[in-house]
Amino acid sequence: MNARLMQSENPFSAETLTIDHAAETDRIVAGLREQLRAMKKRGLVLGLSGGIDSSVCVALAVRAVGAKNVFCLFMPENDSDPDSLRFGRLVAETFGVEAIVEDIGPTLQAMGCYERRDTFIRELVPEYGEGWASKIVISNALESGGYNISSLVVQSPDGEQTKHRMPPSVYLGVVAATNMKQRTRKQVEYYHADRLNFAVLGTPNRLEYDQGFFVKNGDGAADVKPIAHLYKSQVYALAAYLGIPEEIRRRPPTTDTYSLEQTQEEFYFSLPYDRMDLCLYGLNNGIAIDAVAKAAGLTIVQVERVWADIAAKRKATRYLHLGPQVVRPVQEIGD
Repeated sequence: MNARLMQSENPFSAETLTIDHAAETDRIVAGLREQLRAMKKRGLVLGLSGGIDSSVCVALAVRAVGAKNVFCLFMPENDSDPDSLRFGRLVAETFGVEAIVEDIGPTLQAMGCYERRDTFIRELVPEYGEGWASKIVISNALESGGYNISSLVVQSPDGEQTKHRMPPSVYLGVVAATNMKQRTRKQVEYYHADRLNFAVLGTPNRLEYDQGFFVKNGDGAADVKPIAHLYKSQVYALAAYLGIPEEIRRRPPTTDTYSLEQTQEEFYFSLPYDRMDLCLYGLNNGIAIDAVAKAAGLTIVQVERVWADIAAKRKATRYLHLGPQVVRPVQEIGD
């Protein structure tokens, strides 16, 4: 019998993911200092969205190098939620770091980001234009047998929403245009990092890093990624220890990428982050499937579907983790 189908002997629950907050903070801080010494950089630059991950990273960066050596950027664009800027400023004020606004909307407009996106949307909704809003959502893998089917949700100027199944060409076109946002932000981050001789800090948590929830050479590009080993629920717990304002800790994870409000669960993940963490941890650590199902409040069949979705995303996004590929190894001296 498959070991994953056997009754588990050891209890498994959300408490299994509990970490020693002080020890983990010290470990990350020491790691950041060592990495900066090796790179000969004196500080850290990061984009501050007002979300939990970037907020925790600011707090860790300040502990590692001091507030005067942390430089934060608010990078709103035409579709950004105004709350993101408000929350970002709250974090910057809480930890006493320098932060400036770099509005990337005009740059994206000049590059045709919005028009390129809207051209693809109009293949499904010809009337889409000024005053309309949109987002991409996926079907729930628990209900669709493990297959994520993407749909476009549009809202007309009078508030009416409709949902449209997206053919691959439209999906890829909308995502390609939207990815310009993350890549433009990264350009701005590296400009400031270069002028300050700082390193760029990336903010993915373990769930995002594992499942490829980032844009290659966009938010996936960074010199250091200090929380990539932490599950999202661990990041939330660490946020309380580090003194992240409660208003931010209560805020649900969002993409803040599309003009309609969109949760990460709607766009990418099968479940809310706390249940996804349990399923991912169970898969990573060989926890019996019945124990994972009980801890996450799912059936065994549902956990199997989530695990299948995790495996599929790992396979589909593996290239995101790869550096540039060469035909032959390049040596420093000779052949």
